[in-house]
Amino acid sequence: MKNAVIGNNKQKANLIVLGAVPRLLYLLQQETSSTELRTECAVVLGSLAMGTENNVKSLLDCHIIPALLQGLLSPDLKFIEACLRCLRTIFISPVTPEDLLYTDATVISHLMALLSRSRYTQEYICQIFSHCCKGPDHQTILFNHGAVQNIAHLLVSTSYKVRMQALKCFSVLAFENPQVSMTLVNVSVDGELLPQIFVKMLQRDKPIEMQLTSAKCLTSMCRAGAIRTDDPCIVLKTLPCLVRMCSKDRLLEERVEGAETLAYLIETDVELQRMASITDHLIVMLADYFKYPSSVSAITDIKRLDHDLKHAHELRQAAFKLYASLGANDEDIRKKIIETENMMDRIVNGLSESSIKVRLAAVRCLHSLSRSVQQLRTSFQDHAVWKPLMKVLQNAPNEILVVASSTLCNLLLEFSPSKEPILESGAIELLCSLTQSENLALRVNGIWALMNMAFQAEQKIKSDILRGLSTEQLFQLLSDSDVNVLMKTLGLLRNLLSTRPHIDHIMSTHGKQIMQAVTLILEGEHNIEVKEQTLCILANIADGTTAKELIMTNDDILQKIKYYMSHSNAKLQLAAMFCISNLIWNEEEGSQERQDKLRDMGIVDILHKLSQSSDPNLCDKAKTALQQYLA
Repeated sequence: MKNAVIGNNKQKANLIVLGAVPRLLYLLQQETSSTELRTECAVVLGSLAMGTENNVKSLLDCHIIPALLQGLLSPDLKFIEACLRCLRTIFISPVTPEDLLYTDATVISHLMALLSRSRYTQEYICQIFSHCCKGPDHQTILFNHGAVQNIAHLLVSTSYKVRMQALKCFSVLAFENPQVSMTLVNVSVDGELLPQIFVKMLQRDKPIEMQLTSAKCLTSMCRAGAIRTDDPCIVLKTLPCLVRMCSKDRLLEERVEGAETLAYLIETDVELQRMASITDHLIVMLADYFKYPSSVSAITDIKRLDHDLKHAHELRQAAFKLYASLGANDEDIRKKIIETENMMDRIVNGLSESSIKVRLAAVRCLHSLSRSVQQLRTSFQDHAVWKPLMKVLQNAPNEILVVASSTLCNLLLEFSPSKEPILESGAIELLCSLTQSENLALRVNGIWALMNMAFQAEQKIKSDILRGLSTEQLFQLLSDSDVNVLMKTLGLLRNLLSTRPHIDHIMSTHGKQIMQAVTLILEGEHNIEVKEQTLCILANIADGTTAKELIMTNDDILQKIKYYMSHSNAKLQLAAMFCISNLIWNEEEGSQERQDKLRDMGIVDILHKLSQSSDPNLCDKAKTALQQYLA
């Protein structure tokens, strides 16, 4: 059987159909079977698992994993190795759920104990761990079972395969995991600290796979804060190594992995972004990622073409990700990226690709570039980027919606020429619907974009926004548990209530509800910034011609303004003073009655006190207000 199935998928499938698997498993588990027989059974099962995904499914359906794990309790090393080899093959298959390794708590500790048995047990167990470590829960289980201490010394093994599998283990254990990363920094093997060992594995004379994986380990440790971003091992070793991986002469998979790891390394650090952008002409080098597959006539190898076609979208995704990281903070880098051949066309094309990952990466790249005032006014306008962006926002999955709506926020800033056409294409309705999302980031972005849209806008747009939102939804947002949503909603209200005719118009239709909302917030438990923003809205209302009356006839609100004038926080005092100044301004109709009413409330006494304040702003503002009384 063993010789019949090696390398022959058809034969493997035939044997499985004929019911060989339950029989092999039966023999494997029989105490009466000789060790040689049990070992041969494990070898044949391992060979069957090497076939198609369907083969692996058939093996899993026969409960092969518990049987093999049971086999690991045998005293015979050859049998243990055969079981581990088969387990390794099954666990690397995408159809095997990783959790099967963690169902029994004793399995992990038994595997840790087997690590010292032979170089094969080391290779297979490390490979099983690195394939089954998905996410923080698995990392914690392995870490708590002593994975770091048990695997560290394997990095100096005489076997390349063992060193490589141990390295891969660390790259998944440390990913986005501060606990593991902080531990790794201080572990030493034969008197050498792990970061130094990783740096040695980065050198150009080492196999590419090893260079890339150790760069990943150092990247994860750096992102988790265990290694500083200006440490020589990052700046002089890891970053240049990853840039090298992006070059033309590397294999397609290496270029993808190199670019994605580099994007992650530099994502939040402006110095690393600047450094990467000037290393080996990286920005130009990445433009090649879009030229796959190369012209068909030049390709003689059909298999290669098929491979390139399948993976070309991965290259585009990696390039967009890296461009997004490079351009995250620096204006000069953004300019260089946009000036790279056909860059804007590529992004626009990327927004409508069938692959969701490419679409997401293209939107990320666009978002990063949209932080530039200069580019919003030029390239973004020339390429009418808003069109495909609005299209992306129609029924996209949440992760794309979040980045696309953040980009839209930037395109709606008042100096952006895209603002008009976006409005005409029905953006208000779309953004109002985002504010009702369960997803917090989408609510924030929806209201943020509306806030940007309302800034210095015409009255019609402001009315459309209020109509689209509905008073009910506005209240919903003002009572949102997230302070960002609340602040952006107040920002929106403040932008809606600017310029006198607009203030009067909006307050004539929505005055009652807005005053209610303001009262609600000033009475609630909110931070200083929220209250200050709310008082500024009141100051805007007080600037209206007819809107003033809504404050003057509301004793509750007047008492609140008076209270905040004597508050311990100067920002709140100042905001309350703006309200008073706007109410008592002399040149306006009815100012005398308003002044009298406020004097009776004791406002003038507070103004006298404030005119002696040590805070120069408060002092000036109080003196100016008192002059209105004297004029």
